[in-house]
Amino acid sequence: MNIQRRWFLQSASALGAAFAASSNALGAASSKSLRRDDAKLGPLVADPAGIIDLPEGFTYQVLSTMGDEMDDGLLVPGAPDGMAAFPGADGLTRVVRNHENMPGAGSPFGPGDERLDGIEPERIYDIGGDLACAGGTTTFVYDTGTGELKRQFVSLAGTLRNCCGGPTPWGSWVTCEEAPVLASESRGAFGADHGFNFEVPSASEEPVTPVPLVDMGRFNHEAIAVDVESGAVYQTEDRPDSLFYRYLPTTRGDLAGGGKLQALAIAGNPSVDTRNWSDFTDFPAGAPVDVEWIDMDDVLAPKDDLRQRGFLAGAARFARGEGMWAADGAIGFACTSGGRAGCGQVFRYMPSSGEGVALKEKSHRGTLELFFESPDKSVVDFCDNLTVAPWGDLVLCEDGSGPNFLVAISPDGVASPLAKNTASEFAGATFSPDGSTLFVNIQRAGLTLAIRGPWPTA
Repeated sequence: MNIQRRWFLQSASALGAAFAASSNALGAASSKSLRRDDAKLGPLVADPAGIIDLPEGFTYQVLSTMGDEMDDGLLVPGAPDGMAAFPGADGLTRVVRNHENMPGAGSPFGPGDERLDGIEPERIYDIGGDLACAGGTTTFVYDTGTGELKRQFVSLAGTLRNCCGGPTPWGSWVTCEEAPVLASESRGAFGADHGFNFEVPSASEEPVTPVPLVDMGRFNHEAIAVDVESGAVYQTEDRPDSLFYRYLPTTRGDLAGGGKLQALAIAGNPSVDTRNWSDFTDFPAGAPVDVEWIDMDDVLAPKDDLRQRGFLAGAARFARGEGMWAADGAIGFACTSGGRAGCGQVFRYMPSSGEGVALKEKSHRGTLELFFESPDKSVVDFCDNLTVAPWGDLVLCEDGSGPNFLVAISPDGVASPLAKNTASEFAGATFSPDGSTLFVNIQRAGLTLAIRGPWPTA
């Protein structure tokens, strides 16, 4: 078993254990909501520098800031978002980082694209009109033993608003464009269509040649997660009326080689609204329901109407699907504005034992469960990216009205603040493979941080 797959399985098992342990405590009824405990990890201590407040004994390191010159001569792009950390050679950690940029401010190419010749044109997806698209990914290499940032560089260039994504068992990062715009409707601003996923190998030392994964659909992509058993790839969509999608590659692990796109529906109950926004909808917590999958057609539709067509065909509706993480037998995903209070939900999808095989799924269906729902913004306010901690808690990034917190959700339903900032949303929380370091972004400030401390052991 290679190092990437072993790492992926270990990470997945941790989340599976977290969901399994938490289901009894959080799954009794929708009234069994999260509760806040500011003291569990220790009270947050004000940072004299005003960047991030952490519990006593924890420290942070600013790894990079928007505009820093990188090792390839380009600049650290702005709007850092989703990330994943991978094991690299010589015990180093490799982190692939998204940048949710439009053309212009925060570009790796600098003002007026003055550094555009730093990348071969064929490795830039969309040079566009007056300015090249400034989204994409950067990769940085970090030594958790010494705390040294070894190098950082652009690994995908010329895409648009790369928001979140997800790691794969084969050691790549799938980055997602949250911008379903068409070149033909952009009045010359763009030279290619957008709203796609792209794959970036974590081991790459240069920008990849961008290949849009067109069969995964063109929509307002947010995150992906891969079921290691079946090879199915799940996708969230950042819309208030979004769907939850499944992509079945024709060849397992070959995302660019074609496949089938489907949307989740509740078996025997078409067009269910899971958002709990009104008195007429009640999707209860802790009550798993059987699902079925609806084939989607015209997945490159220019109208960006996959979600409306899917709902009319019977697919379930969600409130801004965002961060997602895969487990050994579980897929957890956040819905930022779901719930009675509109402060966020986390769902758990349990794949079928015959996931992706239609005949087997009829007798062994996957299940969907509302894992928890935030009762108000003092507990969790707009949960966005999520990951799993080595000790089994879910760690949520808030994208609320501010201040924003990193919140650790324990198996017994306690929400404990792990960090606080007053600048903007947290994004991209991910732990190093050795569990020593938590990497996270403060998006609008353009900062990537490494956090260390006396992490819990259980």
